[in-house]
Amino acid sequence: MSFFVLILSIILAAIIIVLFFRAWRRPAGEGLNVSPPLPPKRPDTEFAAEIWPSVSVPPAPAGQMAPELPRRYGEDRLVLLARDPHWLFAYWEVSATKQEEFQARYGPEAWRTSRPVLRLYDVTGIKFEGYNANSYVDIPISEEADNWYLEVGQPNRTFCVDLGRLLPTGEFVTLLRSNLAHTPRAVLSELCDEEWMWIEGVYRSILRYQFGISSPLLFEEIAARMGKEVIPVGIGSPVILPPVRK
Repeated sequence: MSFFVLILSIILAAIIIVLFFRAWRRPAGEGLNVSPPLPPKRPDTEFAAEIWPSVSVPPAPAGQMAPELPRRYGEDRLVLLARDPHWLFAYWEVSATKQEEFQARYGPEAWRTSRPVLRLYDVTGIKFEGYNANSYVDIPISEEADNWYLEVGQPNRTFCVDLGRLLPTGEFVTLLRSNLAHTPRAVLSELCDEEWMWIEGVYRSILRYQFGISSPLLFEEIAARMGKEVIPVGIGSPVILPPVRK
């Protein structure tokens, strides 16, 4: 019995030695069941790039630019604007038709021999009719100009400007006339709106009365003190409190 146990032990030891030797000689990683890497998991959220079809924008042709606004519209106009209390700004356009009318009246060489001039009028406080300005000044300009800054140095005044040609004889011929432009004030206004000053008088009158005076009588006195027959609409009956004793 012991003989068979010895033989079985030798056989098991031999098997273990053989398996250990083969495992020691096997290259690293051989015989291992390595699964390929899993593909990255797609997110559950859909993005705009996935659900919106791609749109291809054709490139702009070489040398093509965005259209520009025209410098002239073929209309006669002269616009005057107040930039600040001391400066005005004027811009204008003289059509070819206006130039032809000028040459037809004053001669074919009149345009070439005359000079462009801006005539600035001070028309403060008057109804301007072209000849009754408070004062005026001539400002020479260039032939190519279509706008000009005018230094007036007079706040709180009203101005008008003519665009014309000064003939060699000294005669000024008006081509275009602008709108009226008023320069703003350079200081605070000294005018006060007296309509906003009557509330103080109302409360002074209220403090003179004790309880028992009806609202109509109170408003009649207030109106008399203000020199008016009617109290402005929207004023309700004030609450009359007794005077505070000190």
